[in-house]
Amino acid sequence: MQIAKVFGLMTAMTLILVGLGQYVGGSGGAVLFFVIAMAMNFGAYWFSDKAVLKMYKAQVIGPNDAPDLYQMVDRLRQRAELPMPTVAIAPQQQPNAFATGRNAEHAVVCVTIGLMNTLNASELEGVVAHELAHIKHKHMLVGTVAAAMAGAIGLFASIVRWGFILGTGRDDEGGNPVALLAMTIVAPIAALIVQMAISRQNEFQADATAARIVGDKRGLASALQRIEAVATRVPMQVNPAAAHMAIINPFAGGARIPLAGLFRTHPPTEERVRRLEQLEL
Repeated sequence: MQIAKVFGLMTAMTLILVGLGQYVGGSGGAVLFFVIAMAMNFGAYWFSDKAVLKMYKAQVIGPNDAPDLYQMVDRLRQRAELPMPTVAIAPQQQPNAFATGRNAEHAVVCVTIGLMNTLNASELEGVVAHELAHIKHKHMLVGTVAAAMAGAIGLFASIVRWGFILGTGRDDEGGNPVALLAMTIVAPIAALIVQMAISRQNEFQADATAARIVGDKRGLASALQRIEAVATRVPMQVNPAAAHMAIINPFAGGARIPLAGLFRTHPPTEERVRRLEQLEL
């Protein structure tokens, strides 16, 4: 079900991309700019492990540095049928965690000091399993493709707008320039909404898979509630570009804004907990 939803969202983004790309320069222009956008995003994706660890100021650890954590990751990754990922600890006091890396063979699972100090063993297991689930389902790749497509849509829309401003836009007979200009404003917003929806669906899928890896849903459900409760009080100094990778948005304490849910990288915690409670293992 989650895979079908993500596929549908990716299809919607593709349609937006094709529509804008055709205007910018026909099929040839669309392909050119899409390739450029993909190259830029996949370059970031290929080196994501090092870049994200740097954003979180995390340090890679070995089996002797934090043996309980390392052994937990090793035990759960075997249940998930994954190779052993790199394990890292970030110095932030806010309890949080993330996974990154270009594939299962080059993956990183990172937790914060705050997470280790806040959660009990069952809750920590749920969080680690959640991050391993992201690796298992290749969510980093899915997120990169979605970001590349959203970036390409934004690039095409910008080119069209500047074409109007400079008077060099294509003169399509019978076209409605006002409607087209409006589309260049709406399309990037729509693409961002779709990208965020994909991110939220990935979180739901990772939650469900984590519960199955551990064999228990209560630990993760409790961890999500505890992490969000602390995140609203304990800020995290991290680049916003890396916020979507955390198990709970590090900026969860922000003000509630109408329709802001459309732009959330994570589903509401209460909805995640509700789905976990209804999950059959």
